[in-house]
Amino acid sequence: MVAVGEGHGTRARRTVLTAALLAATAVAALTAGCTRHGPPDGGRTPDRTAAPPASSAAPAGSVLAVKIDNVSAARPQTGLDAADVVYAEQVEGGLSRLMAVYATKLPRTVGPVRSARESDLELLRQFHEPTLAFSGAQRGLLPLIDRAPLHAESPDEAARAYYRAGDRHAPHNLYLRPARLLPSAPGRPALTTGFLRGPAPSGGSPASARTVRYPAARFTFTWSARRHGWLVAMDGTPTVTAGGGRVAPATVVVQYVRIRSSAYHDVLGNRTPYTETVGTGRAEVLRDGRSFAATWSRPAAPDGTAFTGPDGEPVNFADGQVWVVFAPRS
Repeated sequence: MVAVGEGHGTRARRTVLTAALLAATAVAALTAGCTRHGPPDGGRTPDRTAAPPASSAAPAGSVLAVKIDNVSAARPQTGLDAADVVYAEQVEGGLSRLMAVYATKLPRTVGPVRSARESDLELLRQFHEPTLAFSGAQRGLLPLIDRAPLHAESPDEAARAYYRAGDRHAPHNLYLRPARLLPSAPGRPALTTGFLRGPAPSGGSPASARTVRYPAARFTFTWSARRHGWLVAMDGTPTVTAGGGRVAPATVVVQYVRIRSSAYHDVLGNRTPYTETVGTGRAEVLRDGRSFAATWSRPAAPDGTAFTGPDGEPVNFADGQVWVVFAPRS
C-alpha cells in the first residue's frame, strides 16, 4: 500500500479575528455545570446576530479538522463516522474531547462543535494549512491561533457555516456544515500524518478489548470480526452516530504522551492540559483483532508521526478510519 508522507505546515496569512464576547453565553455555560457537562468554553463565543465577515479560502489539499464535544450531553455526535482520523485528548477536569479530521469525504453535518486548545495547534502542524473548525477559544489563546499556519474558522469568521440545533441546550448544540468551508474533500494525499497503510505486521498478540482511562473519562475498544473494526464505547456507553450506527475504526492507536499544564485556563480557573505530540514514546497499535507494541516518533511539529515495531520495521495501519487516543505516560 502507499505510505502517507510527512506534512510541512507553512505560515498562512490569517484573517483578523473578531474580539466579540457574549457574557450571557459564558454565564450559561457556567450554570450548566462543569462537573457533568465539561468545562465551559472560555473567551470568544459566536455572535449570532452579526453579519459574517469575509473568510480566506482554504487551499487545495487542506484537511478539515473539527473540535467535537464529547460529554454525555453532546452524544450522539454527528459526522464522527465519516472522519479519516479521530484524535482523543484530555481536557479540563479529566474529561475528554475529540478532533475529527476529514480528507476523503465531507459529511453534511458535524458536531457538536466545541472550543480549541493550545496543543491542537502543535498537533495540526503536520498538515498543510489545515482548516480548523471550532466554537471559540480562551481569550489569551486567540493570538496564537491567529499566527498559526492554519485557517481558523469559528462562527466569528464563517457564521453561515454554523447553526444551532433546537433539540439540545447550549453549549452542546453548535453544528457545522463542512461544505460551506471547503468546496470538496481534498483526498487521501492531504492526510500527511506519517501513517502507513498495508498488511499487518508479524507478531503481536490477540486482543479482544482495550480500555484507556482519563481521570473523568474512558474509552473502550472491542474487536468485532463481523465489522472488522473496533467498536467504540465512551464512558461505558456504546458510541453511535446521530443516525444510530456504531462507530468502529479499523485501527486504534494508544499513544502514550506527556500531558502537562498549559499556560491557559477555562473561565473557572482550571488549567488546560497540554498534550505533547512532538517527541517519541511508547504506543500500542490495535488492528485485525491483535495488539502490536510500537514506538512513536515525531521529531518536529511539521513532521508526521512514525510508528515502528520492536524489530525497527514500520507498523502498518489497516485501511479505514483511525482513532488515536493520547494516553498519559507513566
